[in-house]
Amino acid sequence: MPLDDREIDMESRIAELELKLNLSEDHLEELNRTVFRQQRQIDLLQEQIRELYLLMQAAEPGEPRNLRDEIPPHY
Repeated sequence: MPLDDREIDMESRIAELELKLNLSEDHLEELNRTVFRQQRQIDLLQEQIRELYLLMQAAEPGEPRNLRDEIPPHY
């Protein structure tokens, strides 16, 4: 039985929606991977900040320090 124009139009619309859905799923997966990588980087940076804080506390326990007062060695 031949398809009429409405059925052909409906099939092409469904095919277009399926294509858009697949592209959306691909983009969502890529975004999930990006968020996962960024969270790992944030976790690493937070751990490094904790370690630096502990080093600062151990370096001069009696004196409060202000890092803004310290000049980097290249100045």
